[in-house]
Amino acid sequence: MVAPGALLLLLAAAVGGREVSMQYNPGWNGSSVNVLHVRAVGPSDTLHYVWSSIGAPAVLLVATRSPSSALAIDWDRLLSPAPAGAVWFEPPGSVVHAAAVVFTKLFEYSDTNASEELFYPTYDLSDFSWDSINRTVNHTALTAELRGVPTSDPSGSFSNGSLAFRVTAYESGGRDAALPGLLHTANSSKVEFILAGAAPRGGGSRFALEVRTVQERAAVPRLSSLRSIDDEYTPTIFETLSLLEEARDDGSALSFVQWKATAYGSRRPTRGDGIRCGCGELSSGATRPRSAVVTAYFGDGAGGAYTVSALNVSFGGEDGNVYQEKRYLSWSALLGFGPPPHDPFSPLVLSIAAVALGSPLLLLLLGAAALLCVRRRRYSEYDPIN
Repeated sequence: MVAPGALLLLLAAAVGGREVSMQYNPGWNGSSVNVLHVRAVGPSDTLHYVWSSIGAPAVLLVATRSPSSALAIDWDRLLSPAPAGAVWFEPPGSVVHAAAVVFTKLFEYSDTNASEELFYPTYDLSDFSWDSINRTVNHTALTAELRGVPTSDPSGSFSNGSLAFRVTAYESGGRDAALPGLLHTANSSKVEFILAGAAPRGGGSRFALEVRTVQERAAVPRLSSLRSIDDEYTPTIFETLSLLEEARDDGSALSFVQWKATAYGSRRPTRGDGIRCGCGELSSGATRPRSAVVTAYFGDGAGGAYTVSALNVSFGGEDGNVYQEKRYLSWSALLGFGPPPHDPFSPLVLSIAAVALGSPLLLLLLGAAALLCVRRRRYSEYDPIN
């Protein structure tokens, strides 16, 4: 690994854009499992996003200081009960930073009274059956979708429904047209969690998604909340949350997961489809997630080479019945390297601020000028005394 500052310099060099490609199950012709490699090449570095559903859905985030770095997979080992060491990157020593984000569980619960919540049996995403992501890869739009259902569904909730993770890669900076209008850079990609058609197991069911992060010992996770008066791009949503991986020595941002404090209950969301999005506390010392690609790169945990943290992102609250009515829930988040993007104040807010601050000053100046004119006129009515 190199110093965190070197990572920022590499990312800054690619601020103009990246050449992005997607490859399904690189180096293997089988289609019974899913590994999607998103490779984003800059002038002096390469960012790798390795998505997989072998176990719980996960993405491995790896930044290298080589524009020609490549993913290597030992497929026999990856698909074995002991996958440690099955994933690495060439050339040796090119990796600057590595982390992983794993989506492990989906909780469903209902309010029974003002002080209690009833939890239904948890959906363990490592026990889902996933469709081939290769069917949905769009090399032009740089999108793909991983869709699955529980392998065991006693309640029949998923008989007409599914759970999906939709991936979008970016070649340059910009802003998504659809709500929540996330601002992205070429150093980030987007994942959209979608629950569609699944029948709730109770009246007023609400959901929470467990997210676990895996980071090297040199990195420290931190949950950050940023509030702003500017909500032009995401109406009525004034909070942006970020789960940061920061360097232990100087606190610089190495990678991140960022999202707005909202979800939506429609395929084409409008302001009225918003669902309040909450976030639990970040807990450290979580158990290693069941993800083959994460174990394949980070190892089995022997020697304490990495740490695991976890948090729950919840969807609902007073507006929790939105899913009950529409049977659709979507939540979007950015994943990327370096510091997360921050929205500048929009021209509309700047104009309002200028008027709000400028009007009192203008009135003060006009009042002072009027007062001077009145005083001058008053003294001019009398002749000067010698």
